[in-house]
Amino acid sequence: MPQYRYQARSTTGQTMSGVLAAENAPRAAEVLRNQGHFVLQLVPVQNTANRGAGFLSVLNYSSGPSSKDILDFTTQLAVMIRAGINVRSALEGIADQVTNPKFKKMLLSMRMDVESGKQFSEAIAKYPKQFSPLYVNMVRASEMAGSFAKMLDRIASYLGQEIETRKMVVGASIYPGVIATMAISVTVFLLTFVLPRFADVFKGKEEALPGPTKFLMALSAFMVNYWYILVAIAVAAIIAFFVFVKTEIGRLWWDRTKLTVPIMKRMFRALYISRSLHTMGELLNAGVPMLDTLAITGDISGNLLYKRMWRNVYGAVKQGKKIQSQLNRTKLLPKSVVQMIAAGEEAGKLGEVLDEVSVFYSKALRDAIKAVTGMIEPLMIVLMGSVVGFIAMAIILPIFKMSNLVSGH
Repeated sequence: MPQYRYQARSTTGQTMSGVLAAENAPRAAEVLRNQGHFVLQLVPVQNTANRGAGFLSVLNYSSGPSSKDILDFTTQLAVMIRAGINVRSALEGIADQVTNPKFKKMLLSMRMDVESGKQFSEAIAKYPKQFSPLYVNMVRASEMAGSFAKMLDRIASYLGQEIETRKMVVGASIYPGVIATMAISVTVFLLTFVLPRFADVFKGKEEALPGPTKFLMALSAFMVNYWYILVAIAVAAIIAFFVFVKTEIGRLWWDRTKLTVPIMKRMFRALYISRSLHTMGELLNAGVPMLDTLAITGDISGNLLYKRMWRNVYGAVKQGKKIQSQLNRTKLLPKSVVQMIAAGEEAGKLGEVLDEVSVFYSKALRDAIKAVTGMIEPLMIVLMGSVVGFIAMAIILPIFKMSNLVSGH
């Protein structure tokens, strides 16, 4: 059974603390209240595995909190709010458990803001890198509606799904990268260590060598003697790519490329649609105004083309038009999705429709990632086999040719 470390005040005003075993945090708080105590703080006792994870994650504590840290914070805060603990005490209790110095400092600063009379949404808005506009606006809407704990659960669910989606996409991107790295490494090894061993064998017989062998021998000699030039060119190309992608033109080119590459476009298209519709649905269901929802959806979409699309929708809605009027002009969303959005808008159930469509595209994203991974593996194997086979052929052909000449004499 989970254990919770508590701090409470008795009816006589005496402060006490200890550890209590209960099914969940609300049950632990109920037990303390039944004993006549006022709960000041209630936090789960970390088990050995969690402490080990905290020890390992201390390696990353030179930076601020990660997405996983924010998810854990949101989940824990929701539990403590449901248990009847006020926000100020909850923030203080969570800060005591945090080992990331920067995150602890943030939480204590947020506690001071709340203590001084600010809303929680105002306190987290000071940290836009950790708390996105979606997070801030959903919290703000819940403060107005009086459903703070429930909204934190929704936010935690959203963050958890986003982290899982990011892991799937990164995993699908890493796999072909690893295969490509292996292919390049094998090729470099063959050209710089294997081929030079045959240079003495073919020395003085250059005219008799076939074209592929001459080409590879020249390339091998260049790589061995001028490898530093190739390394410099590779490093410069990588740096230039990242600098270019950070520019407006480069970002637009890269985002468009991801939607046009034959193998990858299905995955990225499903990713951007799923993320956009999921974000939009969550915000609308939280009670965030439509214009704010559209602006935030564009910023969180993750692709400049989709961002522009949602900004255009924002402009149309601001002029009093319907969402469908602008979406009908774009090819970034399937017509079926636009039709469902239009139907939800007419029926006044747009949030519910968006939730259902986003679930469908989340499944489509998982299927696309599996398809991409399944297609890349054989393609990389064929490519790697072709390169190695070409090099082997370039080495073996002249040996056979010379053997035939010798046997002919």
